[in-house]
Amino acid sequence: MYHHMFAGQKVLVVGLARSGLAAAQSLYKLGARVIGYDQKRIEELDPAVKELEQLNIPVVNQLEPDIINESLDLIVVSPGVPLSLPVFDWARQQGLPVIGELELAYRLKKPQVDLLAVTGTNGKTTTTALLRYILEKNGYAAYYGGNIGLPLTSLLEKLTEGVVVVEVSSFQLETVDQFHPGICGLLNITPDHLDRHKTMQAYVEAKSRIFKQQQPGDYAVFNFDDDYLRQLAEKCPADVVFFSTQQSLPEGFFIDGNIIVYRHKGVDIQICPAGDIRLRGQHNLENVLCAVAMSYLYGARPAMISDALKTFTGVRHRMEEVIYHQGVLYVNDSKATNPESAIKALQSFDQPIILIAGGRNKGSDFAEFARVIAEKVRELIILGEARSEIKDAVMKTSFRNIHEVNDLTEAVRLASQLAVAGDVVLLSPACASWDQFPSYENRGDLFCELARSLSQPSLD
Repeated sequence: MYHHMFAGQKVLVVGLARSGLAAAQSLYKLGARVIGYDQKRIEELDPAVKELEQLNIPVVNQLEPDIINESLDLIVVSPGVPLSLPVFDWARQQGLPVIGELELAYRLKKPQVDLLAVTGTNGKTTTTALLRYILEKNGYAAYYGGNIGLPLTSLLEKLTEGVVVVEVSSFQLETVDQFHPGICGLLNITPDHLDRHKTMQAYVEAKSRIFKQQQPGDYAVFNFDDDYLRQLAEKCPADVVFFSTQQSLPEGFFIDGNIIVYRHKGVDIQICPAGDIRLRGQHNLENVLCAVAMSYLYGARPAMISDALKTFTGVRHRMEEVIYHQGVLYVNDSKATNPESAIKALQSFDQPIILIAGGRNKGSDFAEFARVIAEKVRELIILGEARSEIKDAVMKTSFRNIHEVNDLTEAVRLASQLAVAGDVVLLSPACASWDQFPSYENRGDLFCELARSLSQPSLD
């Protein structure tokens, strides 16, 4: 179909994690001549890299001059790769296009496939999963991809119709060009990933690329309660629809009494009771209102939206209730990779909390996190690269129940000893996982395994 546009092109794929592998395989099928590049040694990469070598795709960990001088047509970059690498400066000098896996996937999309996109610092995965769930309840063939589920290229190269909800990160948005969702949702913007984007301005700029190609008749759903997003909405070419968890709006989605309503041209359309929402925590109201707005604008019916909210319990590693053991609830919130996200987790419990936190800091400040710890936490267990930083921040408050451990196994064992009936043991790290784990999923899986093993009779 459109595939001739890559046939015979020489493409360098930079970063061979999941989405890079998917991009390389898709491009190969479309007739491109592909070279895979990753700074890591072959042994450290996903075993799936072997599949590339079977396709005779060269995989290199150094960009030798002969590769670069062999007139490339295009560079495709994975979201985790910083755009400050020398190869990208070189590409700019050569006038070589650099696109991300998200943009590549968009270019492979068939016209009958609709695209909905969700971005924001926190809540993306929950919103994406809920939105897809609502659409499925309405009988749409709905899929999700991007930061969640399948890499988008593997999904969009095969699909001929349906609707795909894409979770997009600011990293992916830095490299889009033609990417054009029919409806997009923007949840919130807090200072995250400043280690990568350097300035808040650059971060907001990256997020705004989600709607750059939209037109009147498309929809962009914005959180009215977020100052950055209210300002950003003024630059948006699509029809802007606001939602608010805090107040009634003259036009948009909000909660009135205990009902989620859409006020449109002076008429209030009742969607469903807010009491139908199964997800725990105030922060999830943002996610729910965003998903409700996007699904309704796409064509979902209120009765079906209501059904979906009654049965949707959330996603793995996000406030996931793992086990209830000896009166203590163990909660896996490994997906909280920044302080804002962990603060929201802490605020959604009234019970005393034993918090396990730490990992690799992504340039965040822990002052506010420390303040909430002093207010909500009974015992704090810290580990990982950022533990001294978190400790310093917490020591500036009056809180002193601080325990330092070396790894997650030790953390869970100590938490189970400190916990009494009625407590919550919460893994909400406020940090990335890469100091000790390949991903937040691995970290969360280990936590779940350790928590569940507490109820097994011990063998020693």
